[in-house]
Amino acid sequence: MIQANNMELNRRFSPLTLLIVSINGMVGSAWLFAPLYAAQIAGPAAIIAWLIGGAATVLIALTFAEVSVLMPVAGGSARIPQLSHGTFTSFLLSWIAWLSALTMAPIEVQAVLQYASTYFTSLGQTVNGTHVLTHLGLLWATILMLFFCVINIASFKGLVRFNLILFLFKVAVIILTIVILMNASFHPSNFLGLKSSMTVTGWQAILTAVATGGVAFAFTGFKHGVELAGEAKHLALGVPLAIVGSVLCCLALYIGLQIAFIGALHPSALSHGWQSLSFTGDAGPFAGLAAGLGLFWLLKLLYIDAAVSPSGAGLIYMTSTSRILYAMSQLGYMPAFLTYLNKQKLPIAAIFINFVIGMFLFLPLPGWQEMVSFLVSGMVISYAMGPIALICLRLELPHEKRFFRLPAANILCLIAFYFCNLMCYWTGWQTLYKLAIAILIGLAFFVFACLRKKITNTSLGLKSAVWIVPYLMGLILISYLGAFGGKHIIPFGWDFLVIAIFSVAILYLAVKSRAVILVTQLTAALVAEPA
Repeated sequence: MIQANNMELNRRFSPLTLLIVSINGMVGSAWLFAPLYAAQIAGPAAIIAWLIGGAATVLIALTFAEVSVLMPVAGGSARIPQLSHGTFTSFLLSWIAWLSALTMAPIEVQAVLQYASTYFTSLGQTVNGTHVLTHLGLLWATILMLFFCVINIASFKGLVRFNLILFLFKVAVIILTIVILMNASFHPSNFLGLKSSMTVTGWQAILTAVATGGVAFAFTGFKHGVELAGEAKHLALGVPLAIVGSVLCCLALYIGLQIAFIGALHPSALSHGWQSLSFTGDAGPFAGLAAGLGLFWLLKLLYIDAAVSPSGAGLIYMTSTSRILYAMSQLGYMPAFLTYLNKQKLPIAAIFINFVIGMFLFLPLPGWQEMVSFLVSGMVISYAMGPIALICLRLELPHEKRFFRLPAANILCLIAFYFCNLMCYWTGWQTLYKLAIAILIGLAFFVFACLRKKITNTSLGLKSAVWIVPYLMGLILISYLGAFGGKHIIPFGWDFLVIAIFSVAILYLAVKSRAVILVTQLTAALVAEPA
């Protein structure tokens, strides 16, 4: 592990603070909506979807834990690929990571207003089965987004205190909700369909629930530890604890919520099948359950938490996403003014730009599920850099001391990379083609930056980037031909084999084409001793 200052940002996050930040960022609107959407798609087998999503995320998180302790940089999504594969690869992956993470704050704002629209109907409306914001709703969305910015800029101590209060409140509400629902109403018969889900159609539903039902989305917060590693104290403990510990803690909470949700449903609510499950007149499933069971005190608490939980996650994402944009600006991918820091050394210019662009995302991605699918598709592509970078750094710097070392790294990295590609594929063609358009827009920015000679590196690293274009084009092509919203030319089942072969080939090509990394280069990437 090489100690260094991260582009003038201070080491300010203790291990416990970083863990709380990660959990707070992970426990947002997902717990309010994902148990319903996952159950609608997969029925009682939604529990299996949570186990698959959690196991895959833990494995991916472990690869990032080693890399982030060795390379504790701010905006790791941009800096890590820049070192291992050069400028062009770094830009593409950081662009995808930034754009997908940028979606999170609008997602959480959407969730807050969707719950609020139950009482304030002028905030939202249903269009073609999707809950979208009205003009008044968009005005309140702007106010909430600005609130996230102000908290991030005003004071770091204020951010930490506010984050702690939100964390304690919403975790307590989740545990209370699980216990109360299981005591008030629990129907074991609702789980009888679990065995019948073990069919081809059932497994396809389970995997769809992982990608588009909010399961994979629920675990995206683990990367806060990666993006904020450059501001972490006691790296060997703090970073792995935040990255892996947050996933394990949240997995336990989400499985408890899913079991409580399925068990609390009255069997009559399932008379028309899981896909028809809904709560008339109520935008929130747990609130609908509480109202149906006469638990009005819990209903009020849930509505308070419906504002608190998403706000906490949106606040933390505003924090970590600004670090990605800050790092991209440092590398010359974005305008130089985005590196501006205030007296507390917080990247206020990056925070403000994220606010502005985040507001525009309400237009092409108007509903919670559409935003979630887009975020997951981009986020898991950025996850792929974890296993790739780990193997590359092991080969290039074999003697560098590692305070966190993943055992059986080659095999586990391959499995983690395979999971990344599967989860991206499961989001479906309707999501991936939008991501493809976003990538093309990013390439236009990159060309423009090159023409203006704003890229700080003299070499674009095109030789080391020979894998990235086939990788992105291959994922999009397989999705187009596949069984998840595509043409079904590659049938369900065979697509697993196709993606497995594809993953092995791309991982080999990515490692083979890695850039030469010297200890001096790694030290230079981290700059000087932390303040």
